[in-house]
Amino acid sequence: MARFTFRLPDIGEGISEAEIVAWHVKIGDRVEEDQSVADMMTDKATVEMESPVSGTVVELAGAVGDQVPIGSALMVIETDAVEEAQSAAEDEAVLEAENSGVEVVAAPAPSPEPTPRSAPVEQEHATPSVPAKVLASPAVRARARDLGIDLSSVKPAEGDRVRHADLDAFLRYGAGQGYTPARAPRADEVVRVIGMRRRIAENMAASKRAIPHFTYVEEIDVTALEDTRAQLNAGRGNRPKLTLLPLLIVAICKTLPDFPMLNARYDDEAGVVKRSGAVHMGMATQTPAGLMVPVIRNAESRNVWQLATEIARLAEAARAGSIASGDMGGGTITLTSLGPLGGIATTPVINRPEVAIIGPNRIVERPVFRADGRGGETIARAKLMNLSISCDHRVVDGYDAASYVQALKNLLETPVMLFAD
Repeated sequence: MARFTFRLPDIGEGISEAEIVAWHVKIGDRVEEDQSVADMMTDKATVEMESPVSGTVVELAGAVGDQVPIGSALMVIETDAVEEAQSAAEDEAVLEAENSGVEVVAAPAPSPEPTPRSAPVEQEHATPSVPAKVLASPAVRARARDLGIDLSSVKPAEGDRVRHADLDAFLRYGAGQGYTPARAPRADEVVRVIGMRRRIAENMAASKRAIPHFTYVEEIDVTALEDTRAQLNAGRGNRPKLTLLPLLIVAICKTLPDFPMLNARYDDEAGVVKRSGAVHMGMATQTPAGLMVPVIRNAESRNVWQLATEIARLAEAARAGSIASGDMGGGTITLTSLGPLGGIATTPVINRPEVAIIGPNRIVERPVFRADGRGGETIARAKLMNLSISCDHRVVDGYDAASYVQALKNLLETPVMLFAD
């Protein structure tokens, strides 16, 4: 019998180590050549590692969440090969692992060790069937069941029908007379921060540590823009349905040439700002594994329908865990949106080493004053949206950021200009 040491190959440019995010084998398991044995996460993606030989696992490098340096032992496999063949086989396996295409897979959501919940509190009064003599609406009965209240113990304030106000009074004054909550408190849990969640934490901390952020928020009347979007969708045929984002990207791309300091990447160590001629638009995307930022390459060269198609493709791939490494990294500016959850305003965190990030917020309808065409004003219904931008104050001045958002506002409030050359 011989022992084969499977060393972690170089799985990404400039990567010195990778994190174990999942083991698919344990010590004592039999593995076959090309069998998936582990998922390793780098700064950019998660890579599936395959065993270069067949045999029995005798050693593993560490636990989920541990970092493994490139070139160090990932696992040791006891094989049927002769001892003398170890060195040649190992070199060949490492070379093959380095040169073969690696499969990018989803970063699995962290799986904390199960924590036993505390035993349910024994209730003094189990919820009984409500006696027929107790009168109450179905909603009151359902609420009483959820609260673990026996309706027969609730005294109506008036008449013989129990109402919601009677349940409220019972909770306020009758709890000391035997009332027990329907649910026991959940047990505390300790969840290890690993995988994608740890990468997000590290990247966000580094961004806030290194970048002096400032955020500027402006209100934009998107009534005409939303009307334009509805008209485009009505005649879209088999093309994807437009959301606000493709139209917003078109506006961003049209206004950025006059503000090149925003479409840039800042190299802290070299003290160099690289202003990009092309717009590589990062799209912050929430996935089951955490926040990912796939990139639309050369967004300025795509029309609104092409942008909609690319947004859908990248979002689906990111959420399914099949995003390609070529679709990640290299962005020059990022767009982040929470859709209907966008709130009144946001202060988004810059995707380092970029210098700006833009966040549309929730669209709301409010009355506004408009010119009535006769020298006066009238009240009209308008769709309004706050737009947030966070910038790196080392590179972008507040005046420049405000000027850019005003240019963006003018374009979005005159949407016909989005389609003019």
